[in-house]
Amino acid sequence: MTLLSLQNVTAFYGASQALFGVDLEIAEGEVVALMGRNGMGKSTTIKTICGLLPAQSGQLIFRGNDLRGMRAHQIARLGVGLVPEGRRCFAPLTVEENLMAAARPGHWDMAQVGALFPRLIERRQQVAGSLSGGEQQMLAIGRALMTNPRLLVLDEATEGLAPVVRREIWDAIATLRQSQGLSILVVDKTLKELSVLADKAVILSKGTSVWSGAISDLTPDMKARFLGV
Repeated sequence: MTLLSLQNVTAFYGASQALFGVDLEIAEGEVVALMGRNGMGKSTTIKTICGLLPAQSGQLIFRGNDLRGMRAHQIARLGVGLVPEGRRCFAPLTVEENLMAAARPGHWDMAQVGALFPRLIERRQQVAGSLSGGEQQMLAIGRALMTNPRLLVLDEATEGLAPVVRREIWDAIATLRQSQGLSILVVDKTLKELSVLADKAVILSKGTSVWSGAISDLTPDMKARFLGV
């Protein structure tokens, strides 16, 4: 069953067009990698899905709801949980306060987030601004999970992190998929990890969807042409 569907979505920053026709579909329990070189429209697509940037045209349907014209908080209440690029935790608040600020009833509570990221429980009374980059990323993921989303959106969740912390984050994402059946849209540059995790990929180039399919079907030519690897 389709959870999220984008068809021919366009979007602008002021007078400058950023998306020229994005098509993307995510089924219940599916992990989709949104890929492409820097500046090709990945983060803009996520902003459009989450209501942070209005779509100029096209269709955005989530669980049967038309997202066009909805505000970000309304889309979040429908079940879209965003882990934004750059983490963006509430720096003056404690770990516990960050998590509780986003809490909604459901499976994900302090105990469940703590089981996924034990370090957050160890630091629950520590202010978020004093955490390491990796711990802040765990907190950002935990905060999104506390909204009990149907779709978790991860924008560059491992960017700038040490290799050992990156591995922890990827392991946590794999756990979410295997144990919870959570639908996930993930943007990342690490093809190796995405190849193991994702069911399919959508590649953007210059604000347009240029390829979609099983991530295992990506050919060396496609990788070189659109991903630069």
